[in-house]
Amino acid sequence: MIEIRKQNQAFGLGSYTELQSSNPAVIAFLREAPSTEGKEDDLVLCVHNFSRFAQPTELDLRAFNGRHPVELIGGVRFPAIGELPYLLTLAGHGFYWFRLRRAVTPGTARRS
Repeated sequence: MIEIRKQNQAFGLGSYTELQSSNPAVIAFLREAPSTEGKEDDLVLCVHNFSRFAQPTELDLRAFNGRHPVELIGGVRFPAIGELPYLLTLAGHGFYWFRLRRAVTPGTARRS
């Protein structure tokens, strides 16, 4: 986890924006690094479950419509964000850290 934090400027220098969660046991927030050339996707969504039991939550992520959450630890790409609330289920005391990637369109290169 420490290495993941070191690799992502959003955790150290980034802004913090709390998001409304439909479940009081789950906290969600965004960390965004200051604008740096070539780092357009330096936007990290953090979702943490403070219950010892598995918990579902819905997040209003419409502002990020079309982006794909990519889990930072395993690199798993989750379904694209749309107009509907984004549903996640977290294990007891579980968490997700996602980079919100822009959709890749034909003719554009994906940046790491």
